[in-house]
Amino acid sequence: MKKKIYNFTVLIEKDEDGLYIGSVPALKGCHTQGETIDELLRNVKEAIGLCLEVEKEVSQDEFIGVQKVQILA
Repeated sequence: MKKKIYNFTVLIEKDEDGLYIGSVPALKGCHTQGETIDELLRNVKEAIGLCLEVEKEVSQDEFIGVQKVQILA
């Protein structure tokens, strides 16, 4: 069976404990963490592979960007 090449956007954040958190918006529930960016990227590739095994449909939404917004509340 021929394998398909996918390109995914990964959102990366750093939590209060210093861990990097990665999530893949195109795959519901696809997220992981790592102590370094390199570890996170290895983990996210594994997570994507696992998600693709169970996900029947991949979102084709185009990622536009991230914008910080400041408000006074």
